Amino acid sequence: MISRSILAAALSLLTVAAVAQTTTQPPAATPPTAAPAPQGAKSDITLAKFQKRREKAIMAADTDGDGKISLLEWEAFQAKRNAKGDPAKSFARIDSNHDGFIDRAELDAFFAKRFARLDKNGDGVLSADEMPSHKSAPKPEQ
Repeated sequence: MISRSILAAALSLLTVAAVAQTTTQPPAATPPTAAPAPQGAKSDITLAKFQKRREKAIMAADTDGDGKISLLEWEAFQAKRNAKGDPAKSFARIDSNHDGFIDRAELDAFFAKRFARLDKNGDGVLSADEMPSHKSAPKPEQ
């Protein structure tokens, strides 16, 4: 008999202690939620991301895989893209050392200049309103 009474009392004490402990302890830490991103933040692009995206697209012109683009490769690439304008002029603009090839360093320098021109507020990030629109989109002055 005594053992049942002791067992019941012990269980009661354990239950009371467990309830007291859960009510006095702060709730488990929940991970802080991130502040909502500013409008357009999803499309914000840094210089590194800008260069990487553009370089990947342009280096598709390197059909022989030598890590640089010749004028012939550039002309074929521009024709495939139905690009407007003279490919030789755009090639010469990017080929800053005038060695007859566009390499990754020249692409990085070219895109860094373009990024700086697009980054109107100079914060090092292109937001949605600073990104160039699609080529077929009407220009504001039209």
